[in-house]
Amino acid sequence: MQTFDVAENGLRELNQTLQAQSVDTNQTNWEVKNPKGSHAIAVGLDAPIEVTVKGSTGYYCAGMNQQATVRVEGSVGPGVAENMMSGTVVVEGDASQYAGATGHGGLLVIKGNASSRCGISMKGIDIVVQGNIGHMCAFMAQAGNLVVCGDAGDALGDSLYEARLFVRGSVKSLGADCVEKEMRPEHIEILKDLLDRAEIDAKPEDFKRYGSARNLYNFDVDNSAAY
Repeated sequence: MQTFDVAENGLRELNQTLQAQSVDTNQTNWEVKNPKGSHAIAVGLDAPIEVTVKGSTGYYCAGMNQQATVRVEGSVGPGVAENMMSGTVVVEGDASQYAGATGHGGLLVIKGNASSRCGISMKGIDIVVQGNIGHMCAFMAQAGNLVVCGDAGDALGDSLYEARLFVRGSVKSLGADCVEKEMRPEHIEILKDLLDRAEIDAKPEDFKRYGSARNLYNFDVDNSAAY
């Protein structure tokens, strides 16, 4: 286990050290002490290492992640795992707004609640939230899966493309072109796999699926009020 103290050595040194790790490194386990809400902790990683952050962080924690597993033992500020490509990011606490924004791949797990715009413009990332999410989540989401074990706020899935949304609790309102869809056996299997990977004990059968009605793919004057 490699230990790095942000208070003693600084954020820039931390990120430079983690980003320098290669695919064949034998320094695979890192513990980050005293993050004290610092922004951009563990960003731009591109090696199969495991990083545990012992406390809460600020903006853009684990942004642009590839291959690495980043676990935050606390809460995170806006933009956690933003533009993530692969790997796993686990937040033990709550997440502020636009968690997982524009993510292309990998798995983001939020054990607490997520604020507004979670999964905005997601492009293939899988996001599992054990608690509730705020308004405008999955806005313009293009691909991937958003799983919410609690409730969802206003305008869920507004202007959605082909991402799949699974919600166990209530949905305050659906956004433009987002509708409830049939939960078929293949969706049960997808959801079961995501819950297992996120280590969340929940029954896939308790969830509802939401997706795009596909009415806004091309401009239609009959739907102009929805744009």
